[in-house]
Amino acid sequence: MTSTIQLVIGGMTCASCAARVERKLNRMGGVNASVNYATEKATIQASDVTVEELIRVVERTGYSAEPHTPHTSAEPDDADDRRVRMLGRRMIVAIGLAVILMDLSMGMAFVPEWRFAGWQWVLIGLTLPMVTWCAWPFHRNAFRAARHGTTSMDTLISTGIITSTCWSVYVMLFPIDAEPAGSGLWAVLSSPNSAFYLDVAGGVTMFALTGRFLEARARRSSGAVLRRLAELGAKDVSVLRADGNEYRIDVADLRAGDLFVVRPGESIAADGQIESGHGAVDTSAMTGEPVPAEVAEGDVVTGATVNLSGRLVVRATRVGADTQLAALIRLVEHAQADKAAIQRLADRICGWFVPAVFVLSALTLAGWLLAGGEVHQAVTAALAVLIIACPCALGLAIPTALQVASGTGAKLGVFIKSHQAMESARVIDTVVLDKTGTLTQGRMSVVDLVTADGVTQDDVLRYAGAVEDASEHVIAAAIAAHARGELGDLPAVSEFAALAGLGARGTVEDRRILIGSARLLAQEDIAVPPALNQARSDWEGEGRTVVLVVADGTAVGALALADVIKPSAAEAVGWLHEMGLRTLLLTGDNATTARAVADQVGIVEVIAEVLPADKEATIARLQSEGHRVAMVGDGINDAPALARADLGLAVVDGTDVALAAADLILIRDDLNVVPTALTLARATLATIRGNLVWAFGYNVAALPLAAAGMLNPLIAGAAMALSSVFVVTNSLRLRRYAPPPATGDFLTEHLDDVDDPTRAVSRAHG
Repeated sequence: MTSTIQLVIGGMTCASCAARVERKLNRMGGVNASVNYATEKATIQASDVTVEELIRVVERTGYSAEPHTPHTSAEPDDADDRRVRMLGRRMIVAIGLAVILMDLSMGMAFVPEWRFAGWQWVLIGLTLPMVTWCAWPFHRNAFRAARHGTTSMDTLISTGIITSTCWSVYVMLFPIDAEPAGSGLWAVLSSPNSAFYLDVAGGVTMFALTGRFLEARARRSSGAVLRRLAELGAKDVSVLRADGNEYRIDVADLRAGDLFVVRPGESIAADGQIESGHGAVDTSAMTGEPVPAEVAEGDVVTGATVNLSGRLVVRATRVGADTQLAALIRLVEHAQADKAAIQRLADRICGWFVPAVFVLSALTLAGWLLAGGEVHQAVTAALAVLIIACPCALGLAIPTALQVASGTGAKLGVFIKSHQAMESARVIDTVVLDKTGTLTQGRMSVVDLVTADGVTQDDVLRYAGAVEDASEHVIAAAIAAHARGELGDLPAVSEFAALAGLGARGTVEDRRILIGSARLLAQEDIAVPPALNQARSDWEGEGRTVVLVVADGTAVGALALADVIKPSAAEAVGWLHEMGLRTLLLTGDNATTARAVADQVGIVEVIAEVLPADKEATIARLQSEGHRVAMVGDGINDAPALARADLGLAVVDGTDVALAAADLILIRDDLNVVPTALTLARATLATIRGNLVWAFGYNVAALPLAAAGMLNPLIAGAAMALSSVFVVTNSLRLRRYAPPPATGDFLTEHLDDVDDPTRAVSRAHG
């Protein structure tokens, strides 16, 4: 029998680590494993293999493993927080010491007159804390890889730091008896006794730690969506026992079949069926729709939804891991685990680049010695190979572009959470949009009003507004707010009574006012004039909510309410279409309302009346058809779809759960930010790729020169620093990015840059 097992893998530092674990697991009989570096999880389909056997294989590969337990607690992940804090402390110390060290080193190297007695010891004193305590994570990972006969980018970082430090200390303790070649500045640079490369060791440590810290901080947020989903559930519940008394217990102790009480304002603790009571329930957590559901005896309710009015007695039918909330958490977990890991170019190439550098350095050392060169010449050339290959520019290529893009995006209304978003934005061909709170305002508003003959609109608004002002219902609040906005103060209401699920009644200005649905008027045997009835029919055909107003037994008016479409929605959809992207409306609302909204904004394809699981399944189906999908949403019910999508975009005034699940956050209430986000992400990816092309190209070109002894390690260190400066400068170009008009010429030019990174690099010189 095949079972699915999830393991949390510890100790992975790059995508090649994930690939190594995956290869080892897949060599086991009856195992099909997928290891995701981004989420640090292994998803394994296994038959006749125990969890303990899988863990032993991972540990023999050099990494830790433990069974994955679903998120049921709102507590933060202490391990993630500790890692971020640890790297942050080391990074701060490294930056402070490295700045001082590099300034002193360059001064002492290029201006010998500045040297004072014991200046070498000062440099060593500044360096040792960096190359030991600050750089310890790289040394530890390099040692772990060496124990298992493998290498990673940490191996190169660690070796470069250790080698440059040791050689510098050796030259200081045992000065080399050799004359410099030539005179002037070159004599200073080529002097064997100038071979202090401590600034190189410090610079590599600082840059590598900065990149690792930013990566760890981004990864920590991947668990936030699960913690926030866990926060939605009730923590305790009032259980009604056989003796008629209520007892407050922990929600974990609730069992199927128990009766529990839900008062106004409380979250419903579990899925169940109402035994007694009636009220309004905010179901937006599960459906995303703004209108509360009226519930009464016999109706089914869902855990994590909120009771807005009335006392409900509910019989629990599904508790704990069987509730819809628990299923929602599992959906998000699976979507995160299944989302394809982004194999970074630097990590992919390091599989052959790192061993090649070590082989070249060893061959350089042996070649110089066999050719009769001095030992210090051989060591200097071999060291230059290692230094020139140290990945400072590689470490800066991604984080600097992301940092600049984040600042630029913030000005344009976009917050970029991860490098994955950059990769995904390039290949998106389908944009799926939620309706409520994304295309629409997410709240009900009065959009139309008709009156019976001889009745003014002010009269209808005054009657309706006064009665509804006494109600707590969302629709009532919308009517009251609209009436107050049109008329100012509203008259007092007396003898008010709410009619659960139907409407309300009261006395206003000595007139008996009844407000509610057509069903309420039918129950009261009140006839609706043809004009009002026609308006009601037309509005309902457009997906609007209709409220009828009756005064002294006569229908006097009708109001239409709807979730108003955002002003920018149609323009944003048009821009997406001009970019050549397919758009699709995906909503839990009814088909009629969804179709009406889609028609107004220009979307052709509509999928309506879907639950959270259906939204996630729809995204998965589109992906299985070969589409690369972006999802734009704002609600809790959108979280699984946002996590499943190749690119998730959340509206900033949406729920915390949606924001945590998304890759990009739209921080302005303007849907034009969606195409802006996509184009900025593509521009950022072009910059990142340009940075990586330069960083690797510089290494490939400089390594033969270093091996030939044509690059003194000091020059190699300076060239490495200049390479880092170029990467930073190229990234800073993103500060000038502005959203261009959505024209075919722009898109053609922009996508050319994305597909041809060398073109983006050449533009940096323009």
